[in-house]
Amino acid sequence: MEEPTKILVVDDDPVNLMLLETILQQLGYQVAKAVTGTEALEKAQTEKPSIILLDIMLPDISGFEVCKILKSKKELSTTPIVMVTALGDRESKLKGLEVGADEYLVKPIDRVELLLRVKNLLKVKAYNDYLEGIKDLLEREVNKRTQELQEAYKKLDNAYLEIIQRLGRAAEYRDDETGEHIQRMSRYCQILAREIGLSLEEQKEILYASPMHDVGKIGIPDSILLKQGPLTNEEFEIMKRHTIIGAEILSGSQHPVLKMAETMALTHHERWDGKGYPHGLQGEEIPMEGRICGLADFFDACTSHRIYRPAMDNREVLEVIKRESGRHFDPLIVEAFFDIFPEIQEIQKTFQDSRAKSTLKILESLKKGDE
Repeated sequence: MEEPTKILVVDDDPVNLMLLETILQQLGYQVAKAVTGTEALEKAQTEKPSIILLDIMLPDISGFEVCKILKSKKELSTTPIVMVTALGDRESKLKGLEVGADEYLVKPIDRVELLLRVKNLLKVKAYNDYLEGIKDLLEREVNKRTQELQEAYKKLDNAYLEIIQRLGRAAEYRDDETGEHIQRMSRYCQILAREIGLSLEEQKEILYASPMHDVGKIGIPDSILLKQGPLTNEEFEIMKRHTIIGAEILSGSQHPVLKMAETMALTHHERWDGKGYPHGLQGEEIPMEGRICGLADFFDACTSHRIYRPAMDNREVLEVIKRESGRHFDPLIVEAFFDIFPEIQEIQKTFQDSRAKSTLKILESLKKGDE
């Protein structure tokens, strides 16, 4: 059975309170009562009335103030409020409307007028409640669809980034470099970007873009790419083209990671002093991601084993980097590199080449044998 509509009546006069209660109960409404503004505010929260009949003259808080407070509360803002008072002047009516009252009744109350105003306001409230329900339903549906779209975009973005990383690894498989080189190099780039103050978004883009820096090696003949001895001048000129080839492979995309990867591929062999390739850019003409990638790639290449030379010791490479600051490398990047070198070493240990891991295991087993 449906509960009767509840109406909150607020009046400090017991006679008026009883009169209104009697009229409303005869019409089939359930009545909650309050004799002060404070009590009215409390019962409006607990009783959840469909309409509030509010006297202006109350002993503690004026009806105007009570109305203003009730309308400021989200859960009560749509509850119709009828100001009931002996004050019939225009100024009082305007003030009541100003604080949010929906109707205005002047004492003595006319039973028929009260009935009509209550019925009309209940219709309006029912319509508003219906609209509010539709609004909530639409908001939930929009939020659901938005979440689904975000999840779909995230999956698509992850797949996109995985393709990027695999394309980067494809270039490494044609070289003597390993998958660990990609892991180390990309993380070196990321923490360098962090150290020089790039945004979190830029750090993320650099992390994902840097594995693509040598993708252009796909276009270099094996006879040059895998040559064990030093390259001739002609061979080196061909090798240098991997920067342009890589940029061409990656060009044309609007995805920020691929756009950054294109820049890295093209500029990671440029030098601070302008003696690099392919375009001889100098100083800050070289994009920041190219400068970061250039130093990270140099360090990892020097400290990794190659078919034509053994890996250099960290200390040797650091001396070279320090000496080349302001010539080969941006001094700002060099300073950042030295500041985070303990983190660089941790990345080295975490992503060792498979041959380095094998050697380490042999040394550990020999050490145990000696014990």
